[in-house]
This record gives sequence, structure tokens and C-alpha cells, in this order.
Amino acid sequence: QVQLVESGGGLVRAGGSLRLSCAASGRSLSSYAVAWFRQTPGKERMFVAGTSWGDRTTPYADSVKGRFSLSRDNTKNMLYLQMNSLKPEDTAVYYCAADTYLSIIPVQYRFWGQGTQVTVSS
Repeated sequence: QVQLVESGGGLVRAGGSLRLSCAASGRSLSSYAVAWFRQTPGKERMFVAGTSWGDRTTPYADSVKGRFSLSRDNTKNMLYLQMNSLKPEDTAVYYCAADTYLSIIPVQYRFWGQGTQVTVSS
């Protein structure tokens, strides 16, 4: 079982950048498919980006393509989300998740972090 802790959220102006981090413990993150989701109040948790076990495929939501980049450092047991050209509509709580298979559906992930707030001002 893996434990996940996100960090790196904050307040940024539109057009700015943030890098979110997700620290894993308990088991190597390289054993899992991993993903980032985001959620705003009253709405469902939405897939942002993910990568399969072995990083064979790394899909992105259309809304973030070309602006966000997911990466992981297996030596540090870390997952990252580099977010550039941020927009007010990117404001949300961002979560990292892990499980055996990559999916865009939140309920298919057993392991979640607690979330980190990203707020983009206009």
C-alpha cells in the first residue's frame, strides 16, 4: 500500500506557473499507474493527467494539453505536475492518485493524497 501527500499549491496570477508535487511512501511509486485529478466545490473530481505503469502512455485532459506536464522521479518516489499558463478556470483542489491501471475515472483509484489548493486570480 502506498501513501500520497501533495504539496506545491497556492495563489498565482493568470499566466503564471506552479509545480505540484506528490510524495509517495510505503511502496515504490514505480509499481503504479499514477494520475492527477482536480475538483471544484459541488463538482465531480476530474482527470487532469496520468501515466501508466512504465510510463508507456501519458494522457492529458484537453483543457490542459500543452500547458501542463506530468513527470515522475522514481529515485525520489515523487510525482509532479508542472502547470504553466495558468487560467482562472484551473482553480481547484488537485489530488494525486495511484493504482495498478491508468484510468480517467476517479473511483478506479484506491490510493489518494489529501489534496492541495490551487487558486488562479484573473
